[in-house]
Amino acid sequence: MSLRPIKRLVKAKPTIEGAGVRLRRAFGFGDTSEFDPFLLLDDFRNETPEDYLAGFPWHPHRGIETITYVLSGTVDHGDSLGNRGTIGAGDVQWMTAGSGIIHQEMPHGDEHGRMHGFQLWANLPSSLKMTTPRYQEIKSAEVPEVTEDDGTKVRVICGGFWGVSGPVDDVAAEPQYLDVWVPPNRRRTLPIETTRHAFAYVFAGSGRFCNASGPLAVPTEGVGWADVSLSEEADNRSLVVFDRGDEVTVQAGEQGIRFLLVSGKPIQEPIAWYGPIVMNTREELRQAFAEFQAGTFLKHR
Repeated sequence: MSLRPIKRLVKAKPTIEGAGVRLRRAFGFGDTSEFDPFLLLDDFRNETPEDYLAGFPWHPHRGIETITYVLSGTVDHGDSLGNRGTIGAGDVQWMTAGSGIIHQEMPHGDEHGRMHGFQLWANLPSSLKMTTPRYQEIKSAEVPEVTEDDGTKVRVICGGFWGVSGPVDDVAAEPQYLDVWVPPNRRRTLPIETTRHAFAYVFAGSGRFCNASGPLAVPTEGVGWADVSLSEEADNRSLVVFDRGDEVTVQAGEQGIRFLLVSGKPIQEPIAWYGPIVMNTREELRQAFAEFQAGTFLKHR
């Protein structure tokens, strides 16, 4: 087994999206090659309704998949396919924009005015950029949760983990999307396929992810804690970017640690990206916006 070295640990940055929603961006809108197939991760967490109620009014997407995971409050949604509904705490909305879709997402707080969720963007390969749009809504009760003897809990949203498969299926990047809780002062090792890009995003508690020491260019059997070092503390809104390996280890702090652990197989294709549309070439990108202006953007209704 080889421990994944940590490339870097950074904090999510404040930004404003939609019609004025204040959120934190972990990564996105830059060189995202080390996250491939993922493009963006936003943490929309707020306790001040005026900072999120304007929401994300009608806007287009093409060439990507958007994954919305809600922890507190609700999100009313609608799209050009005729889907309408509300996702609440623990629910997941997985939308494959494909050839083009127009949708809106309007957040509302819980009884205390709190709103918390994440939106992750996953790229589509060129062969699926113009695929038929598809929508999956997963209720919280449908998301399996695995609990280990030490109290570690993992909600499996997508992919397989510890013999359990998540409810989201048939996704191009074959991602693994996990919501992990490790109890106070516990140490836990979690497997990840070597060929995948992977990151962790901490949103509660704190802890330290174990970092490979020395070069460790050639992984050896029996690598243990004597051969590794702890990274600096990762706390609320910390993004941990991992290098290659087949497992990550975390030492939870006094309050435990909860984080998203996400990995996917790189697509390794050119990206032409502007706003909500991601294609492979600038010409494809220009065509998409021209079609949107001309009213011919939607290929499937």
